[in-house]
Amino acid sequence: MPPLAIAGQIERFLLAVAAERRQSANYRRSLRQSLERFGRWLEARGAGLASVDLAMLGEYLAALRGEGLADSSCRVATVHLQLFFRFLAARGVLPTDPAALLHGGRVTQQVPETLSAAAVQRLLESVDPMDLPYGARDRAMLEMLYGSGLRVSELVQLSTDRIDRESGFLRVLGKGSKTRYVPLGGVAAKALARYMEAGRPLLVREGVRSDAVFLSRLGRPLTRERVRQVICQRARDAGLSEHVFPHIMRHSFATHLLENGADLRVIQDMLGHADLATTQIYTHVEQKRLEQLHRRFHPRGRHRPGDAP
Repeated sequence: MPPLAIAGQIERFLLAVAAERRQSANYRRSLRQSLERFGRWLEARGAGLASVDLAMLGEYLAALRGEGLADSSCRVATVHLQLFFRFLAARGVLPTDPAALLHGGRVTQQVPETLSAAAVQRLLESVDPMDLPYGARDRAMLEMLYGSGLRVSELVQLSTDRIDRESGFLRVLGKGSKTRYVPLGGVAAKALARYMEAGRPLLVREGVRSDAVFLSRLGRPLTRERVRQVICQRARDAGLSEHVFPHIMRHSFATHLLENGADLRVIQDMLGHADLATTQIYTHVEQKRLEQLHRRFHPRGRHRPGDAP
């Protein structure tokens, strides 16, 4: 099998993933990037798929770690290789699955970054919804990211027909093309109504048709990167010292709900997590906060010089 054969097999695999597993475009993009990186590594060695074995896969993952790739990213790369080679073996492209015994190692769970409620309020209130059209647009985006816990991809894909103003819910298309309903909230609903009625019409351009809720100055749907740029700039304008990015609003949404007594399974449903274990990462934020409060206020919470360990 020639070295370049892997390119065709990657395409076959991605087509199968799109047809059979109905994964999102972002997931398929991640798969492609991961497998093409492996393909380039194979080509640099002058090797082809037929020569791949468990030792070679271990060598590749070790090379990724040597390049400074995080443990979590190496784990993702491992899963992608397992899926790919399982597919090749099942289709008879390879006689055996060389990744069947591949282990990705333990992944260190990172505690998500969040903003305090005061920082969120400062950010939101720094954007004037009466400033048309961009103040109204940006305030509505921020209120929805924080008030509904949307992913930025869900925000930019949101279309006007997915807003139910009467019920106060959004019909969101999440990961894996799964639809879920999330509450909009009174403050976010008011900001969105202001934008839709007074801001969005000013962004509509003749000859450019789009049903996306959030539009650019050219009348086209905002991109994820543009939303990130807007939020970073708004955070700087608000004088926040924290690194603010779209997903931190989602993290803050979940954390503040948990801190105020919301049930973890309710938060799971609103975030659109398939597995409760994914949502449980936010309990680490609460535990960290409680530890800090204990160290600060309890007479035995702080270690003093000379204390016994």
